[in-house]
Amino acid sequence: MTSPSPHDRRTSKTSGDAEEEDPVEQMISRTGCTEQHEALQDCMAEHRDWRVCQSYVGAFKKCMSDHHKARQEHLSQRMADSTST
Repeated sequence: MTSPSPHDRRTSKTSGDAEEEDPVEQMISRTGCTEQHEALQDCMAEHRDWRVCQSYVGAFKKCMSDHHKARQEHLSQRMADSTST
């Protein structure tokens, strides 16, 4: 019997067999990078070698970085607005 891949975190079963979304998936969903993350997971599930999946790693990294930059800019703007009033 093989253990599940650590790269397949889409859903987990609870004792009541109801699907529960993984907290990591919830966080990624809020970033808007779900598509890139799922493509990376699919590649990892198929190849089991991150070196083969570098284009997907790069796309996911860029999406997350873009989200982080946009969030930082938004927070900076909110701080500037709150100090000017």
